Amino acid sequence: MDDDLLLLILSSPSGAGKTTLTHRLLDDFATLHFSVSHTTRKPRANEVEGQDYHFVSESRFQAMVVEGAFAEWASVHGHYYGTSIAEFARARELGRRGVLFDVDYQGARQIRAKFRSAVGVFILPPSMDELERRLTSRGLDDEETIRQRFAKAREEIEHYPFFDYIVVNDDLQHALGELRGIVHAEQARRWRRARIAEGLLSA
Repeated sequence: MDDDLLLLILSSPSGAGKTTLTHRLLDDFATLHFSVSHTTRKPRANEVEGQDYHFVSESRFQAMVVEGAFAEWASVHGHYYGTSIAEFARARELGRRGVLFDVDYQGARQIRAKFRSAVGVFILPPSMDELERRLTSRGLDDEETIRQRFAKAREEIEHYPFFDYIVVNDDLQHALGELRGIVHAEQARRWRRARIAEGLLSA
């Protein structure tokens, strides 16, 4: 992997708005490649195979683990999720300047253990009451699943110190603006653009 490639990890408790912010950020930055994860859960009504996730059986997922096909993988809410190493090669082939990961804190830790330059952003809801309201109002899960996700949220939020940045998603546009600022700042880091400066000096 090129040393100047931005590896941007977005993580959050379920219902904090991470998926919406991820899609909006990708609309703004054509230079970012979205890393499509594999999962064993069933697709939701609005999700597209190969675009939101690669939906696979549990046996296929386990076979990929044995094959060493994942940069990270974890069990979340009773389902498996994983980032295929092939996504890195795909980003290079497309000539992108960064890879955007939508993973939980377990996946973030695994990625950063392998790639120390990866940048972690943790997205928070403005309050636990608002998080519960969002989980309920989106109408995607049954009551038991909502209860499990809400209970899991506190555990996930405890891992916030592991991340480089925290974005509170109270207002979508404000949160998106902060994410844009993070991408611009990280892309402008000296070590990512050092070869440009060295090229000018050698001209």
